[in-house]
Amino acid sequence: MIDLYTAATPNGYKISIALEELNIPYTVHHLDLQANEQKTPEFLAINPNGRIPAIVDREKDDFAVFESGAILLYLAEKAGKLLPSDTKKRSVTIQWLMFQMGGVGPMMGQANVFHRYFPEKIPVVISRYQNEGRRLFEVLNQQLADNTYLAGDEYTIADIATWPWVRIHEWSGISVEGLDHLVAWMERIAERPAVQAGMMAPPPSDISDEERAKQISKIIAK
Repeated sequence: MIDLYTAATPNGYKISIALEELNIPYTVHHLDLQANEQKTPEFLAINPNGRIPAIVDREKDDFAVFESGAILLYLAEKAGKLLPSDTKKRSVTIQWLMFQMGGVGPMMGQANVFHRYFPEKIPVVISRYQNEGRRLFEVLNQQLADNTYLAGDEYTIADIATWPWVRIHEWSGISVEGLDHLVAWMERIAERPAVQAGMMAPPPSDISDEERAKQISKIIAK
């Protein structure tokens, strides 16, 4: 049994999707980020960085894992799925996982902050992150021109890591116009039952995106 500490964010959904795909039983602990529940001593004992997601593997002496990429690797290795055993294919999968961790996620995250949340709108900063996000999307699109999934013909944790971020491109203000391979990939993954189930853990909030943006803006302004 896995305890999943999460929230309704792209990084959080990576892990719930993976758990659903791997058919690993888990219990959801939904942290209220705006109430700073991720900063409590109890959660910091699990993740010293005070960020979601994190897991605790109750079957392995309550072993805690934090950082979404590390969690995906741990779960894939635990289940023996979603990460190829072949050395080269495994490396390709990890390369694209790191591409998301070091590029897509951070750039889109900053685009979100400055495009949606930051009280002062700074056009040069917003365009910087949106343009870099678009460039990264073009890299993904090129990879998907000759591959069904990011690491080849096999669906892996690289796809699981990347999809929850790319799907919110409109919120980040990043266009996918002309990126037909990327759009087809997004649609293909969205149809997977495990992905749909994972996106409900935790379920979407009743608060509108606009209201949430206002709340986050107030926190940033403090």
